Amino acid sequence: MTIIPYSINRKETWDAFVENSKNGTFLLQRNFMDYHSDRFFDCSLLIYDGVSPDDEYKENRLTTKDLVAVFPANYDEHKKCVYSHQGLTYGGLIVLPEVTQMEVLAIMQEVLCYYRDYMQAIKVYYKPIPYIYSPYPSDEDLYALFRAGAQLVRRLVSTAINQRSTLKMRTLRMRQAKKAVDHGCYLDRVSESDEESLQEFWILLEDVLLQHHNSKPVHSYQEILLLMRLFPRNIKLYVVRRGDRIVAGTVIFESRQVAHVQYIASGDEGREFGALDLLFKHLINERYKQMEYLDMGTSNENDGRFLNEGLIFQKEGFGGRAVCYDTYEVDLRNSIIDSMTGNVRNTQSQTIKYLDLKQINEKFEPELSSEITRVVRSGWYLLGKENERFARHFSEYCGAKYCVPVGNGLEALSLILLAYKEMLGWQNDDEVIVPSNTYIATILAVTYAGMKPVLCEPRLRDYLIDPSLIESLITDRTRAILPVHLYGRVCDMDAINAIARQHGLKVVEDVAQAHGVRYKGKVAGNLCDAAGISFYPGKNLGALGDAGCVTTNDGELARIVRTMANYGSAEKYVNEYKGHNSRMDEIQAAVLCVKLLQLDNDNERRREIALMYDNGIVNPLITKPLAAKSPEENVYHVYPVRCPKRDELAAYLKQMDIQTVVHYPIPPHKQKAYKEWNKEKYRISERIHKEILSLPISPVMTNEQVQRVIDAVNTFTTEI
Repeated sequence: MTIIPYSINRKETWDAFVENSKNGTFLLQRNFMDYHSDRFFDCSLLIYDGVSPDDEYKENRLTTKDLVAVFPANYDEHKKCVYSHQGLTYGGLIVLPEVTQMEVLAIMQEVLCYYRDYMQAIKVYYKPIPYIYSPYPSDEDLYALFRAGAQLVRRLVSTAINQRSTLKMRTLRMRQAKKAVDHGCYLDRVSESDEESLQEFWILLEDVLLQHHNSKPVHSYQEILLLMRLFPRNIKLYVVRRGDRIVAGTVIFESRQVAHVQYIASGDEGREFGALDLLFKHLINERYKQMEYLDMGTSNENDGRFLNEGLIFQKEGFGGRAVCYDTYEVDLRNSIIDSMTGNVRNTQSQTIKYLDLKQINEKFEPELSSEITRVVRSGWYLLGKENERFARHFSEYCGAKYCVPVGNGLEALSLILLAYKEMLGWQNDDEVIVPSNTYIATILAVTYAGMKPVLCEPRLRDYLIDPSLIESLITDRTRAILPVHLYGRVCDMDAINAIARQHGLKVVEDVAQAHGVRYKGKVAGNLCDAAGISFYPGKNLGALGDAGCVTTNDGELARIVRTMANYGSAEKYVNEYKGHNSRMDEIQAAVLCVKLLQLDNDNERRREIALMYDNGIVNPLITKPLAAKSPEENVYHVYPVRCPKRDELAAYLKQMDIQTVVHYPIPPHKQKAYKEWNKEKYRISERIHKEILSLPISPVMTNEQVQRVIDAVNTFTTEI
């Protein structure tokens, strides 16, 4: 199956297909659709069959006989939403009469995946044509929507008269029609060139809508005049006159077998004498008696929020029955789309993302959305019960006495150091020892606290700060050691804590990349004096925005951090410290509570993937990460490999549709932000930053995807 975006050179192909399709109407032909092109971005598709997926893509290989469906649609690039179809009454997938249910299912899957994968759309709003209007009644697309997890988001109720099996018109309607004739009312069809009559009717319509419905027509007078001129065979205006005055009328859009009422209006005089009864008696019994249906239009008010029962009652008097015009929302972030046909969609030709956040968050639905909605509706968004709940759950998870939610991980570390300055009298330019190969946020936290970062080289075998080098960096100004559990592997905390005790230093761990990692049975966040933790969306425990926390067993430290994070205020408008604004919002706290329950399971899946990499990658050009003594000592936030030709390896994997990331291309001491260090040499860090490459790893990766990465890495060759 091959999908081609619609272009003007395929106009005749499109229209011919619509003409022969199961449910095509004039509203879906290109002349009418293109009329709206100045207002909407057209992203319609043509779906072809009979082209081998192994063939190189060439449009000229596709013939009209291969065309199996078309999909009218427009795109809102700001909302990243696809609509089928703005500018039209209703759209939806258009297929041939002989189509089968499974074919529609497969076609719909390809269409949805196209908008997701190639346009990065996040939602499709689908407006199917009511299947009763098809000469081949069916609802295959509705079943496909069900399999895609679609939700009904809007319903408009219309009244339709089946012209092949009309119900008896009520006596009252017949009497009113006779009354209209007796009082001098007569019917007239307004030609597209009769601008004066059209304008008179339009004024009547606008007055009626404003007075009785507090609304206005979708089209302006100038637009409807242009439409009637462009489509004289399809758009008609019928009016009832009394004398030389128009007292009622309706605009009809005529399709193949259905006449759609777009606008109805009757002034006071028309209502008094039953002008609309005369009009619709004529349309039903004479003008459209050869059609399948006369659709009398929707009867909802306030954008579909409630029904106009009086209007429905009047329409039913002509023998009409309710027909629903529905709008469905398909969330393209829902992973069910890849398996909606019953089999998991073949992803061999798809890109393996380094980290598929959409799919990761989809694992937590519908609870995630439900929790967000609950918080939004609560009306409380900062420093509330959700923060308290998360702080309680996360402190229990880590085994620490206190958890203080803050704005992000950088601020968590900085606030710890600032709090110690208040508690212990530390001074500006006092020193904190940090690894030289960490992400720069760790170092920035020291700088923001007014202290001096001192860089310590890592061990090449595990990329973690080397305890054997720490002691040589300690001076009389050293106040703390800040180890980073980089890439998800826990540092040698016994050695680091022993050095700190010997020299009277504090130890603050950076747990941004190691949620849930354990060291001798204890969880990171409870391995030293305090911990700063980030919940950036890409972390093992990720929020839906920025968030962080501080964990500690020191009650006074927790109190000061909590106070400083809120403008230095524990009591409103009373400021104890020169504080900051660093607060986790209630939505992020609720999200993290949902995700925390799955953290250990997700980490275990990461270990499984890492073990597959460990066992499967045999390329001698690749240095794999050294396995920890105990599996629980690494949660594999990153699976880092080293290669002397790192950039060539990354480019090769990209050609194989495999995304990778470099953590991190420039070491901190070579960054312009710390230009005072630019001439320093940290040879181990520089080698790591030059050679390291992170392979895809996340809880939602399949074994097939992992094997694709292994096979690709193993086939990489280069000259050293």
